[in-house]
Amino acid sequence: MEKEVKLEMANKAHEEIPGNPSTATSSKMMLNDRSSGKPLRVLTEEDWNFWIHNGYIVIKNAIPREQAKATADFLWEFDEKDPNDPKTWYAPPRAEMKMKELTGTGMVEVYNHQHLWNNRQMPRVYDAFVDVWGTEKLWVTIDRANLNFPLQPGVEKKGFIHWDYDPETRPQNVQGVLALADQTDENMGGFQCIPWLYRNYDTWKLTQPEDRDHFQPALDGIEDKIVKVKMEAGDLLIFNSTEPHGIRPNKSGDKVRIAQYISMMPAEEDNEELRQWRINSWQNRVAPEGYAFPGDPRNWERDKYETAELSDLGQKLLGLKNW
Repeated sequence: MEKEVKLEMANKAHEEIPGNPSTATSSKMMLNDRSSGKPLRVLTEEDWNFWIHNGYIVIKNAIPREQAKATADFLWEFDEKDPNDPKTWYAPPRAEMKMKELTGTGMVEVYNHQHLWNNRQMPRVYDAFVDVWGTEKLWVTIDRANLNFPLQPGVEKKGFIHWDYDPETRPQNVQGVLALADQTDENMGGFQCIPWLYRNYDTWKLTQPEDRDHFQPALDGIEDKIVKVKMEAGDLLIFNSTEPHGIRPNKSGDKVRIAQYISMMPAEEDNEELRQWRINSWQNRVAPEGYAFPGDPRNWERDKYETAELSDLGQKLLGLKNW
């Protein structure tokens, strides 16, 4: 009974937490500065310099293409849509999105299926996050996926640039996106960001009004500095949480951007409440709660699928085993 009460309290607390509630919003540990002398596992020196300068990096072939396709095929099935029939793509959302900016951006409310965990526990994915954090003791975020459909004729939508955390708080955090289909056409949606603003935030903010939005920058004069990042199926993009970013509108007419959100944070093994929430989420296929997470009213994940099998690495990334 006491455990159930704690889980209920944790769930209520998560409603107040910005960003993904399956890990802490900011780490007590600083991001890797290479001072430990540990060798990089996945990133090259060129990659590392790009990461530090631009606030994001693309890791090629983080998972095999066939694994990316298997995950994409599952997402089509889960969302009850047919990749070959555009008439099925524009069904109304099953649940209302409190975070209105995400309405119509193609979020798929699935969090703990075997396909998603297969990708999370891929050693190359994990090693890339070890490089940016400088520690092996990580927990993976329990996050969802995305089917970003082409805008219908006559529909205009601008991709909004935002921060998930107020950059004034200097969050020690990273976020990640795994491409499950090629995103080499700039018109088909996908990740966009402003490395210039990431680098120049402290001077830029001096030019902004005092009542500015701390989560959505005004783009006057810097729209031309937006970078549209191209990816291929199986590529992993990691970005610093102080990087202004967003999903650009899909104006391709016929191509669908497919992705899974994956990130990792230093494990908080002494936070028993959070650990138990994570284990319960995996074991019972429970979605996170909160402002940006409406969940699936069909409860398909809980009722149709089994608990995902985890490798030894996966058990540590969840918190089921200690590092």
